[in-house]
Amino acid sequence: SVATPEETIVLLTALRAVVVCTGSSAAVPDMPGIAEARVWTNRTATDTSKVPARLAIIGGGAVGVEMATAWQGLGSAVTLIARESRLLPKFEEFAGDLVGASLKEAGVDVRHNTTVTSMRRPSPSGPVTLFLDDHSEVEADEVLVAVGRVPLTGDIGLNTIGLTPGSWLDVDDTCRVRGVEGGWLYAAGDVNHRALLTHQGKYQARIVGNAIAAQAAGQALDTSLWGRHAATADIHALPQVVFTDPEVATVGLSAEQARRDGRKIRVVDVDMSSAVMGARLYADDYLGQARMVLDSATDRVLGMTFVGSGVTELLHSATIAVAGQVPVSRLWHAVPPFPTISEVWLRLLEALQAGEQM
Repeated sequence: SVATPEETIVLLTALRAVVVCTGSSAAVPDMPGIAEARVWTNRTATDTSKVPARLAIIGGGAVGVEMATAWQGLGSAVTLIARESRLLPKFEEFAGDLVGASLKEAGVDVRHNTTVTSMRRPSPSGPVTLFLDDHSEVEADEVLVAVGRVPLTGDIGLNTIGLTPGSWLDVDDTCRVRGVEGGWLYAAGDVNHRALLTHQGKYQARIVGNAIAAQAAGQALDTSLWGRHAATADIHALPQVVFTDPEVATVGLSAEQARRDGRKIRVVDVDMSSAVMGARLYADDYLGQARMVLDSATDRVLGMTFVGSGVTELLHSATIAVAGQVPVSRLWHAVPPFPTISEVWLRLLEALQAGEQM
């Protein structure tokens, strides 16, 4: 049953399946004064034409550091308040360190290990005062909250099929929702909480479409690892970009994630600033670092992280290496053109070889 804007109820019959793609919205924490503060979310921050003189950003993840980069560049005096001891805590540690150093150099006031306890905005057009757990205060003209996402499933009738309204939809690798009798419900995109990224939502849509079409044709599903009907990349080859200065581009597992999974790994690091001629030609005083995480048992790439100007264009080659499970022996034959930033691949392989010979 679907309600139109005019409140007319339309009954639809799905012959094959229903796919929920309602997405997510910014999480706004429940704290004293936050309603009267009228905080920004990522949607507001990317859809406004007024530059606040002072902007406070709560959250040290990808959205927080991206918005700090953008608004400091547009002329705001930005205070970035992060609960963790480092920025970008889900990424390799050096990524957060390099981005944090760059933000501080640009003039951003970065506060680590700090939590906002309450806010106050007495006048609708006046400043906002943020009260922090270290007993300090920050005054800003606007406040941007970037502390996570919540699913948009509160009003779509999940209770009528035994699911909890407002919850993330738990799915299998075909993106079929678990716990629904008959197996007719799928969820793609943010709402299934597998990978909250636009490009992964598109990828999941292709997987779901293939799965529904195959079942309609009476075909068996291929749900094996990297099979046609399994969203394997969500887990093993997830590409992510953080649009900061320097940029952060990563795919697959970080070293910490791989160790947590119990894998025996080798980690190879290269300072792009000194080792990659193409990087030095790309920009004066180039600052960047790259890391390759290898599975010691298979000699295949589990994860890659690049930090530096222009590295986002390197990411798809890394994604192919991870998703294609390319062994290091074959990567030696993938020759990077001179002099480009992509020579970082050769420097990583050379560093790996030098480590093996020690």
